[in-house]
Amino acid sequence: MGSFFILGGNKINGEISIGGAKNAALPILAACILIDGEKTIKNVPNISDVRVAVDILRDLGLKVLHEKNTVTISGKISKNTISKKYSEKMRSSITFLGAILGKLGEGECYFPGGCPLGERPIELHKKGFLELGFEVIEETEKLICKNKNDNKSRIGANIFLDFPSVGATQNIILASVYAKGSTIITNAAKEPEIVDMVNFLNACGARIKGAGTDEVIIEGVAENSLKGCEYIVMPDRIIAGTYMAAAAITNGSLILKDVYPYDVYPIKEKFINMGIAVTINKNSIAINAEKPIRKVKIRTGTHPGFPTDMQAQTMALLTQAEGTSEIEENIFEARDKHVKELIKMGANITSMLNGRHFIIKGKANLKGTKVLAEDLRGGASLVIAALAAEGKTEIKGIEHIERGYENIVGDLNKVGANIRFIN
Repeated sequence: MGSFFILGGNKINGEISIGGAKNAALPILAACILIDGEKTIKNVPNISDVRVAVDILRDLGLKVLHEKNTVTISGKISKNTISKKYSEKMRSSITFLGAILGKLGEGECYFPGGCPLGERPIELHKKGFLELGFEVIEETEKLICKNKNDNKSRIGANIFLDFPSVGATQNIILASVYAKGSTIITNAAKEPEIVDMVNFLNACGARIKGAGTDEVIIEGVAENSLKGCEYIVMPDRIIAGTYMAAAAITNGSLILKDVYPYDVYPIKEKFINMGIAVTINKNSIAINAEKPIRKVKIRTGTHPGFPTDMQAQTMALLTQAEGTSEIEENIFEARDKHVKELIKMGANITSMLNGRHFIIKGKANLKGTKVLAEDLRGGASLVIAALAAEGKTEIKGIEHIERGYENIVGDLNKVGANIRFIN
């Protein structure tokens, strides 16, 4: 898959426009299964995960036209099983199961793959399906859901989630859009990407309230009553945060355009705590990191907490802070594969509590070397560290980075970085 070669030492200065959010586009594409008529989804990032999602839709029988950042979908699904070769490629493949259940009343999905971030159980997904009236059978490699009702109709339910899981919240919404009566999800996840999926569904005729709060209410609509529309995917708040960290680690200044500033608030607040100047405008964010970076303590959490998807990138930034910082990872149990690679570059990081707590001693003298990206956000953290490192860094495993960043090389080179892709 080639490598990134990054020559460190250049300041990041300039402007970058932020494209569509991967974590919003994927569930929106899954939701298209529920909707008759043509759907045109714009501002879709042209990344490998989206291409897998398109393959899933085509494999299910839908007609899909994918041109750059626009996906147009028509037709109806003709099968109810997500093929193993696609399920294994990305975690969010399971979200397509909720949409299949909502459309057909039964479906199957092989256990999902994606970044190796530790055990990511699907118990909450199963709980939601069970409470909606499905029989859930877990085999060695796949999940089979059958409707207990002879006519395969779905019936609304009150569902309490022990943990505000994003994927489970999305799956329950998708599976219950056509359910009879009301479905109420209590302790629902509140991430902006869920709001975006719900906004799309409502634009197509769904009746969903409360997205972005801890109680989501889905009023079932008549089967097959949703109609297609044109929709624009929200900007990617994690890409915005990643580029903020890239500018900060080089003591640069950067304007991010086409963003939703409110969605980036949890990241913004920690950057301000680090002494980085952050200015919010209607659709843009400006940061200036000329002053020394201060130490901070960070605890990742569900929205509106600090996003786990920014943990690795912020850790790279904190290698250049004055003093000792701490990061506590509360979402994934194995989101630490970037740590050993940062240490190879000269970072002073101690991992404790089985990779859940990290001590980062700042002002490390980072030096370029050969490192390996083993997951998406960890790979982004290596890019950020390499921007501040002395000499040249080679990053392999870039296929992980390309799962979530459409043009990280072009974006950063435009504002002063020196990155080459070599196959």
